[in-house]
Amino acid sequence: MNLDEAILRHLSRLDITEQGDLLELLRRDGFDLTLSTLSRHMKKLGVRKEEGRYRRAAPALAPSHPYTLQKIPPTLLILKTTPGYAQAMALALDQAGLPALAGTLAGDDTIFAAPVSANMLDRLEIEVRERLLRGL
Repeated sequence: MNLDEAILRHLSRLDITEQGDLLELLRRDGFDLTLSTLSRHMKKLGVRKEEGRYRRAAPALAPSHPYTLQKIPPTLLILKTTPGYAQAMALALDQAGLPALAGTLAGDDTIFAAPVSANMLDRLEIEVRERLLRGL
């Protein structure tokens, strides 16, 4: 097993909150490395701290997958995307903590997004569009 595989294995099995803890586990596995080397590998793997623990970030969906966004007043935003991506994108939107988003409903290639109120539809469109441009 190489270093990257060992890092991902530990992160998937344990709640690691400090890089030093992961460094110690890897040293016990026989890897001789410094904290700066570990940090570089974690960055390369897309590992970041979320909710107090280190996790591998989900891959970005939006830049490589075309979409259309349409407002249907008074309370519906429709997002059409590549077949197979709607549920993952809806989950990412739900977990993003967008203030104007009440929730989503997703099929295979379509997401219905509802604002918290009718007067928040424009704000929801802006928030969703910004998230899509950043890769969710």
